[in-house]
Amino acid sequence: MRQLNVLGLPVHIHKNYRDWLAQRLQSHQGTHVVTINAEMTMQARKNQDLANVIKQADLVVPDGSGIVLYLRSQGEKIDRCPGIELSEQVVQIAAENQWQIFLIGGAPKVVETVVSGWRQKWADIKISGMYDGYFDDAIAQQICEHLQSSQPNLILVGLGVPRQELWIQQYRHLCPNAVWIGVGGSFDIWSGNKTRAPEWFGKNNLEWLYRLYQEPWRWKRMLSLPHFVWCVTKESLLKPKKHKNAAT
Repeated sequence: MRQLNVLGLPVHIHKNYRDWLAQRLQSHQGTHVVTINAEMTMQARKNQDLANVIKQADLVVPDGSGIVLYLRSQGEKIDRCPGIELSEQVVQIAAENQWQIFLIGGAPKVVETVVSGWRQKWADIKISGMYDGYFDDAIAQQICEHLQSSQPNLILVGLGVPRQELWIQQYRHLCPNAVWIGVGGSFDIWSGNKTRAPEWFGKNNLEWLYRLYQEPWRWKRMLSLPHFVWCVTKESLLKPKKHKNAAT
Protein backbone atom coordinates (compact mmCIF):
# COMPACT_ATOMS: atom_id res chain seq x y z
CA MET A 1 0.00 0.00 0.00
CA ARG A 2 1.45 3.35 -1.07
CA GLN A 3 0.12 6.70 0.12
CA LEU A 4 0.10 9.66 -2.24
CA ASN A 5 -1.07 13.21 -1.57
CA VAL A 6 -3.68 15.37 -3.31
CA LEU A 7 -4.09 18.87 -1.90
CA GLY A 8 -3.06 17.67 1.54
CA LEU A 9 -5.30 14.59 1.55
CA PRO A 10 -4.11 10.98 1.36
CA VAL A 11 -4.85 8.64 -1.52
CA HIS A 12 -3.88 5.01 -1.07
CA ILE A 13 -2.59 3.05 -4.03
CA HIS A 14 -2.88 -0.74 -4.11
CA LYS A 15 -2.86 -3.24 -6.96
CA ASN A 16 -5.99 -4.99 -5.71
CA TYR A 17 -8.31 -3.12 -3.34
CA ARG A 18 -10.88 -5.91 -3.51
CA ASP A 19 -8.55 -8.57 -2.17
CA TRP A 20 -7.16 -6.20 0.47
CA LEU A 21 -10.66 -5.57 1.79
CA ALA A 22 -11.52 -9.26 1.61
CA GLN A 23 -8.57 -9.94 3.89
CA ARG A 24 -9.72 -7.23 6.27
CA LEU A 25 -13.19 -8.78 6.41
CA GLN A 26 -11.77 -12.25 6.91
CA SER A 27 -9.56 -11.14 9.79
CA HIS A 28 -12.21 -8.86 11.37
CA GLN A 29 -10.00 -5.80 11.07
CA GLY A 30 -12.04 -2.63 11.43
CA THR A 31 -11.71 -0.48 8.32
CA HIS A 32 -13.11 2.85 7.17
CA VAL A 33 -13.11 3.20 3.37
CA VAL A 34 -13.39 6.61 1.70
CA THR A 35 -13.85 6.84 -2.07
CA ILE A 36 -12.42 10.25 -2.92
CA ASN A 37 -13.08 12.46 -5.92
CA ALA A 38 -12.50 16.10 -6.84
CA GLU A 39 -15.77 17.29 -5.32
CA MET A 40 -15.02 15.68 -1.96
CA THR A 41 -11.52 17.09 -2.04
CA MET A 42 -12.81 20.61 -2.51
CA GLN A 43 -15.40 20.14 0.23
CA ALA A 44 -12.62 19.02 2.58
CA ARG A 45 -10.73 22.26 1.92
CA LYS A 46 -13.69 24.14 3.43
CA ASN A 47 -14.68 21.55 6.04
CA GLN A 48 -11.88 20.68 8.43
CA ASP A 49 -13.94 17.95 10.10
CA LEU A 50 -14.30 16.17 6.75
CA ALA A 51 -10.60 16.64 6.02
CA ASN A 52 -9.71 15.05 9.36
CA VAL A 53 -11.95 12.05 8.69
CA ILE A 54 -10.31 11.47 5.30
CA LYS A 55 -6.84 11.73 6.84
CA GLN A 56 -7.78 9.16 9.49
CA ALA A 57 -9.46 6.69 7.11
CA ASP A 58 -7.84 3.29 6.71
CA LEU A 59 -8.32 3.26 2.95
CA VAL A 60 -8.81 6.25 0.63
CA VAL A 61 -9.55 5.00 -2.88
CA PRO A 62 -9.04 7.12 -6.05
CA ASP A 63 -12.66 7.11 -7.21
CA GLY A 64 -12.78 10.31 -9.27
CA SER A 65 -11.23 10.94 -12.67
CA GLY A 66 -9.87 14.31 -11.51
CA ILE A 67 -7.86 12.63 -8.75
CA VAL A 68 -6.46 10.03 -11.15
CA LEU A 69 -5.60 12.51 -13.92
CA TYR A 70 -3.81 14.77 -11.47
CA LEU A 71 -1.72 11.92 -10.05
CA ARG A 72 -0.90 10.71 -13.55
CA SER A 73 0.29 14.23 -14.38
CA GLN A 74 2.69 13.84 -11.45
CA GLY A 75 4.15 10.68 -12.99
CA GLU A 76 2.11 8.14 -11.03
CA LYS A 77 0.90 5.14 -13.04
CA ILE A 78 -2.46 4.55 -11.41
CA ASP A 79 -5.96 3.62 -12.50
CA ARG A 80 -9.31 4.82 -11.28
CA CYS A 81 -11.18 2.56 -8.86
CA PRO A 82 -14.89 3.42 -9.03
CA GLY A 83 -16.28 3.20 -5.51
CA ILE A 84 -19.58 1.71 -6.65
CA GLU A 85 -17.78 -1.19 -8.35
CA LEU A 86 -15.46 -1.83 -5.43
CA SER A 87 -18.38 -1.75 -2.99
CA GLU A 88 -20.37 -4.25 -5.02
CA GLN A 89 -17.34 -6.55 -5.23
CA VAL A 90 -17.05 -6.44 -1.45
CA VAL A 91 -20.79 -7.13 -1.11
CA GLN A 92 -20.33 -10.21 -3.28
CA ILE A 93 -17.48 -11.44 -1.10
CA ALA A 94 -19.58 -10.93 2.03
CA ALA A 95 -22.58 -12.63 0.44
CA GLU A 96 -20.62 -15.67 -0.69
CA ASN A 97 -19.12 -16.05 2.77
CA GLN A 98 -22.49 -15.39 4.46
CA TRP A 99 -21.07 -12.45 6.38
CA GLN A 100 -23.58 -9.98 7.77
CA ILE A 101 -24.27 -6.78 5.79
CA PHE A 102 -25.93 -3.63 7.11
CA LEU A 103 -27.29 -0.84 4.86
CA ILE A 104 -28.00 2.78 5.81
CA GLY A 105 -29.08 5.48 3.37
CA GLY A 106 -31.02 6.30 0.24
CA ALA A 107 -34.62 7.37 -0.13
CA PRO A 108 -37.46 5.39 1.51
CA LYS A 109 -37.90 1.90 0.00
CA VAL A 110 -34.67 2.16 -2.03
CA VAL A 111 -32.56 -0.09 0.21
CA GLU A 112 -35.37 -2.66 0.23
CA THR A 113 -35.25 -2.73 -3.58
CA VAL A 114 -31.46 -3.08 -3.47
CA VAL A 115 -31.64 -6.00 -1.05
CA SER A 116 -34.36 -7.68 -3.13
CA GLY A 117 -32.10 -7.55 -6.17
CA TRP A 118 -29.11 -8.84 -4.26
CA ARG A 119 -31.10 -11.78 -2.92
CA GLN A 120 -31.83 -12.80 -6.50
CA LYS A 121 -28.10 -12.75 -7.26
CA TRP A 122 -26.89 -14.27 -4.00
CA ALA A 123 -29.52 -16.45 -2.36
CA ASP A 124 -27.52 -16.88 0.85
CA ILE A 125 -26.80 -13.19 1.42
CA LYS A 126 -27.18 -12.15 5.07
CA ILE A 127 -28.70 -8.73 5.73
CA SER A 128 -28.69 -7.82 9.40
CA GLY A 129 -30.27 -4.38 8.98
CA MET A 130 -31.44 -1.78 6.46
CA TYR A 131 -32.57 1.81 7.01
CA ASP A 132 -33.18 4.66 4.62
CA GLY A 133 -31.30 7.93 5.04
CA TYR A 134 -34.27 9.99 6.22
CA PHE A 135 -34.20 9.30 9.94
CA ASP A 136 -34.76 11.44 13.00
CA ASP A 137 -32.95 11.24 16.32
CA ALA A 138 -35.19 8.44 17.58
CA ILE A 139 -34.52 6.26 14.53
CA ALA A 140 -30.82 7.15 14.71
CA GLN A 141 -30.77 5.75 18.23
CA GLN A 142 -32.53 2.63 16.98
CA ILE A 143 -29.96 2.22 14.21
CA CYS A 144 -27.12 2.52 16.71
CA GLU A 145 -28.67 -0.07 19.01
CA HIS A 146 -29.26 -2.40 16.06
CA LEU A 147 -25.64 -2.02 14.91
CA GLN A 148 -24.32 -2.70 18.38
CA SER A 149 -26.46 -5.78 18.90
CA SER A 150 -25.98 -7.34 15.44
CA GLN A 151 -22.27 -6.56 14.91
CA PRO A 152 -22.38 -6.85 11.09
CA ASN A 153 -19.21 -7.48 9.11
CA LEU A 154 -19.86 -4.97 6.33
CA ILE A 155 -21.67 -1.64 6.74
CA LEU A 156 -22.60 0.49 3.71
CA VAL A 157 -23.54 4.09 4.47
CA GLY A 158 -25.11 6.14 1.67
CA LEU A 159 -25.88 9.50 3.24
CA GLY A 160 -23.96 11.70 0.82
CA VAL A 161 -20.78 13.67 1.40
CA PRO A 162 -19.86 14.82 4.00
CA ARG A 163 -22.67 13.41 6.15
CA GLN A 164 -21.78 9.76 5.59
CA GLU A 165 -18.08 10.21 6.39
CA LEU A 166 -18.82 12.15 9.56
CA TRP A 167 -21.51 9.63 10.55
CA ILE A 168 -19.13 6.70 10.13
CA GLN A 169 -16.47 8.41 12.22
CA GLN A 170 -18.97 9.17 14.99
CA TYR A 171 -20.44 5.67 15.24
CA ARG A 172 -17.66 3.40 14.03
CA HIS A 173 -16.87 2.46 17.63
CA LEU A 174 -20.18 0.57 17.78
CA CYS A 175 -18.83 -2.06 15.36
CA PRO A 176 -15.05 -1.76 15.67
CA ASN A 177 -14.34 -4.94 13.69
CA ALA A 178 -16.49 -4.08 10.66
CA VAL A 179 -15.60 -2.70 7.25
CA TRP A 180 -17.44 0.61 6.80
CA ILE A 181 -17.80 2.13 3.32
CA GLY A 182 -19.36 5.46 2.37
CA VAL A 183 -21.21 4.65 -0.84
CA GLY A 184 -22.79 7.99 -1.74
CA GLY A 185 -25.60 7.54 -4.27
CA SER A 186 -24.81 3.89 -5.05
CA PHE A 187 -28.10 2.66 -3.59
CA ASP A 188 -29.95 4.63 -6.29
CA ILE A 189 -27.90 2.89 -8.99
CA TRP A 190 -28.22 -0.57 -7.46
CA SER A 191 -31.98 -0.12 -7.07
CA GLY A 192 -32.39 0.86 -10.72
CA ASN A 193 -33.70 4.34 -9.89
CA LYS A 194 -30.73 5.85 -11.70
CA THR A 195 -28.27 4.56 -14.26
CA ARG A 196 -24.50 4.81 -14.47
CA ALA A 197 -22.84 6.49 -17.39
CA PRO A 198 -22.20 4.30 -20.47
CA GLU A 199 -18.78 2.70 -20.55
CA TRP A 200 -17.46 5.21 -23.09
CA PHE A 201 -17.97 8.09 -20.65
CA GLY A 202 -16.11 6.26 -17.91
CA LYS A 203 -13.18 5.34 -20.15
CA ASN A 204 -12.82 8.96 -21.24
CA ASN A 205 -13.15 10.43 -17.73
CA LEU A 206 -16.50 12.05 -18.56
CA GLU A 207 -18.76 10.27 -16.11
CA TRP A 208 -19.33 13.63 -14.38
CA LEU A 209 -20.80 15.00 -17.63
CA TYR A 210 -23.33 12.18 -17.86
CA ARG A 211 -24.28 12.73 -14.24
CA LEU A 212 -24.82 16.41 -14.94
CA TYR A 213 -27.05 15.45 -17.88
CA GLN A 214 -29.11 13.23 -15.56
CA GLU A 215 -29.20 15.76 -12.73
CA PRO A 216 -28.82 19.29 -14.15
CA TRP A 217 -29.61 20.77 -10.74
CA ARG A 218 -26.10 19.63 -9.72
CA TRP A 219 -24.44 22.30 -11.88
CA LYS A 220 -23.38 24.42 -8.91
CA ARG A 221 -21.73 21.42 -7.29
CA MET A 222 -19.95 20.66 -10.55
CA LEU A 223 -18.18 24.02 -10.29
CA SER A 224 -15.90 22.26 -7.83
CA LEU A 225 -14.29 20.44 -10.79
CA PRO A 226 -12.68 23.49 -12.47
CA HIS A 227 -11.84 24.80 -8.99
CA PHE A 228 -10.04 21.52 -8.28
CA VAL A 229 -8.12 21.80 -11.55
CA TRP A 230 -7.08 25.33 -10.67
CA CYS A 231 -5.95 24.34 -7.16
CA VAL A 232 -3.85 21.35 -8.25
CA THR A 233 -2.36 23.34 -11.12
CA LYS A 234 -1.37 26.14 -8.75
CA GLU A 235 0.09 23.62 -6.31
CA SER A 236 2.11 22.00 -9.09
CA LEU A 237 3.49 25.37 -10.21
CA LEU A 238 4.49 26.27 -6.66
CA LYS A 239 6.29 22.99 -6.03
CA PRO A 240 10.07 23.42 -5.98
CA LYS A 241 11.60 21.84 -9.04
CA LYS A 242 14.04 19.00 -8.56
CA HIS A 243 17.47 19.76 -10.02
CA LYS A 244 19.88 17.05 -11.03
CA ASN A 245 23.19 17.10 -9.20
CA ALA A 246 25.97 18.46 -11.30
CA ALA A 247 28.52 15.90 -12.46
CA THR A 248 31.79 15.96 -10.56
